[in-house]
Amino acid sequence: MAAAGRHCHPKTRSTLVRGILAAGTGAAVLALPLLGATCAQAATGASDVQLVTYKVVTGDTLAKIAREYPSSGGWKKLYEANSAVIGPNPSALRPGLTLTVGTKTVQNATKSAKVTAAVAKTTKSTKSTTTAAKTTAVKTATTAAAKTYTNDLDGWIKQSLDIMAKNGIPGTYNGIHRNVMRESSGNPKAINNWDSNAAAGIPSKGLLQVIDPTFKAYHVPGTSMDSYDPVANITAACNYAAAKYGSIDNVNGAY
Repeated sequence: MAAAGRHCHPKTRSTLVRGILAAGTGAAVLALPLLGATCAQAATGASDVQLVTYKVVTGDTLAKIAREYPSSGGWKKLYEANSAVIGPNPSALRPGLTLTVGTKTVQNATKSAKVTAAVAKTTKSTKSTTTAAKTTAVKTATTAAAKTYTNDLDGWIKQSLDIMAKNGIPGTYNGIHRNVMRESSGNPKAINNWDSNAAAGIPSKGLLQVIDPTFKAYHVPGTSMDSYDPVANITAACNYAAAKYGSIDNVNGAY
């Protein structure tokens, strides 16, 4: 990309930013133990409660971590549990942060025999419950997979929002719609052939007028690699806006 070009609008000149920018530096950082460290214990004779923690590395998102630790309850609950560490922007995960991703209970030796006996009595019931839960999960997954969207701006935005939610990318319907109408008037094939980016051979394209280098850098896996694809264009642009501005909702002009 030419130094004089822009990511998504000719009035702004900026260097391509990869990854999610750090935010929330003013938030208090909790001193959390490393994975598996015992941090709390109940009354004598009870169980040890251990926090399960995770150290953030480059490229991590809340959605990715939540998938690795299902007991965290999804990226939103993971953020709620660690907002004091992360700060006000859920997209701003700084490498090195230690997040609490769940807890586990370890029985003391004095109760292990009693617990073993109790587990043996409930094994049959547990198997039945597990089977029912799996059946429900399959039905839910099938319903989600069957979800359809209208082939218009409304459907493209809604589909993109669902993908963004799974990847921890912030943004709202109104924020996306407002910026789409300003940038392309809702035309997914819109292209800018007159600004400095166009002169450099990387014209702004699609609903949110993204140049190819930005689209490739912020492309979200699972969407099309065609920058004219409405859903892929919206999702990549929102991913870029989240990294630079915190959310597409914060974009109200040239970006």
